[in-house]
Amino acid sequence: MLNEFKEFIARGNVMDLAVGVIIGAAFSKIVDSVVNDLVMPIVGAITGGGFDFSNYFLPLSANVTAPTLAAAREQGAVFAYGNFITVLINFLILAWIIFLLIKLVNRARASVERDKAPAPAAPPPQDILLLSEIRDLLKQRA
Repeated sequence: MLNEFKEFIARGNVMDLAVGVIIGAAFSKIVDSVVNDLVMPIVGAITGGGFDFSNYFLPLSANVTAPTLAAAREQGAVFAYGNFITVLINFLILAWIIFLLIKLVNRARASVERDKAPAPAAPPPQDILLLSEIRDLLKQRA
């Protein structure tokens, strides 16, 4: 059973997946920073007041009186729509970046395929053409 597990782990697909998950986690932190540190302050400044969407919530209990989402969650149930908006913006930015990366990779792959395409074959030399014609004439006679 241990050998089967080693064989499973050693497959290329599993290793590729592991690398993808690790890079995805690191990339997720970059996207979170872009949204929280760059996009949301601009959105807050445009909408007035320079606020952060992540602290927008509706209390679902009379016990909730806190001004911040973290404190409100400690007091009771809250409907955290601002946090959802922030996560949604994160997702849209991530999806857009992945779309652009895939588009770039596809363009590069098409360029490589175009370069690899075989060049049109050069016409055969005259002596080969003449010999081919003689061969064809001999076949017709026989």
